[in-house]
Amino acid sequence: MTFQISALDHRRFAKLFEFSDSELAANMAVRQTATTKPGFPCRISLEDAEVGEELILVNFEHQPGSSPYRAAHAIFVRKGVEQAQPAVDEVPELFNNRALSLRVFNDQAMIVAADLIDGKDLGSALDRLLANPTAAKFGCYAARADRA
Repeated sequence: MTFQISALDHRRFAKLFEFSDSELAANMAVRQTATTKPGFPCRISLEDAEVGEELILVNFEHQPGSSPYRAAHAIFVRKGVEQAQPAVDEVPELFNNRALSLRVFNDQAMIVAADLIDGKDLGSALDRLLANPTAAKFGCYAARADRA
């Protein structure tokens, strides 16, 4: 089984960096500055922000399916970065030193499998979970992974 991890498109968030603090608040977002590395994982570049770098913390609907599992969560996005394009079966470095919660959804947006793993085991966990024939997609606020 092969997988493809996908980052978010930077164009979706670019306008947020032009907003005032009150405009950000109206869009469930706030401007922040990275104070540690790691600690501010960008969902566009799939890299941790550098200390001192400006980010926007914004609410993002990562599971839009029409089910009880519909979900949104806060994510960090960095200004002026391009969307990461990991190769098939590539696990970005960002995930290697984090605990990750994996959720696999079927085509009715219902969870059919889940796991909590050490990030260094992400590749093998994706292979195992996506081998489930009822799995339609996998996603969480960190990144999305699909069968390649």
